[in-house]
Amino acid sequence: MPDAVSRLAEVRAAIEAAEDEANRPAGSVTLVAVSKTFDADAIRPVLDAGQRVFGENRVQEAQGKWPGLRQEFAGIELHLIGPLQSNKAKEAVALFDVIETVDREKIAAELAKEMERQDKRPRLYVQVNTGLEDQKAGIDPRETVAFVARCRDVHGLAIEGLMAIPPFDENPGPHFALLEKLAREAGVEKLSMGMSGDYETAIAFGATSVRVGSAIFGTR
Repeated sequence: MPDAVSRLAEVRAAIEAAEDEANRPAGSVTLVAVSKTFDADAIRPVLDAGQRVFGENRVQEAQGKWPGLRQEFAGIELHLIGPLQSNKAKEAVALFDVIETVDREKIAAELAKEMERQDKRPRLYVQVNTGLEDQKAGIDPRETVAFVARCRDVHGLAIEGLMAIPPFDENPGPHFALLEKLAREAGVEKLSMGMSGDYETAIAFGATSVRVGSAIFGTR
């Protein structure tokens, strides 16, 4: 079995090839290494290999490992890619550099309050439920443009991009195309889409960041 560092190199090479295939500039896609459920000892070799952008699903889990790792390694950028509960907004603003899962009015209001209180401005993405799945977080695609506008105009939040997780049993291409269209209509530049099984497809549809976990760290 190849180790995480070898798999990281393979993923980086695949991203470069996908950028080239899509006639996009080299380095235009950011790799977010999804380290959820893996402890600090499993993450350190990937940090040693130069990876600095990571994604976590849970605030509490991230609190247990990343403050220490940040003392060991400079330049870490941490993304929250899991659902955010409003009672965790304080901790999320304090810990994360990017919050990708703004998906309802209450979260927008709590984040605005905490960002003002802490004088800290993590970058924000709106999560879109492109498949309208009941069990999945994210705003209705039909409400996305208006919601982004309310985040800006009502809550004073600078929304940087959109994020989505397509249904696992469907062709992801149409979902990526929909997210790209919504981003253009909402006037945001960043697209967080694509995971271990479909990140190369996402790059073809304009992803600016891909969230890759198992293809680097192995199965959970």
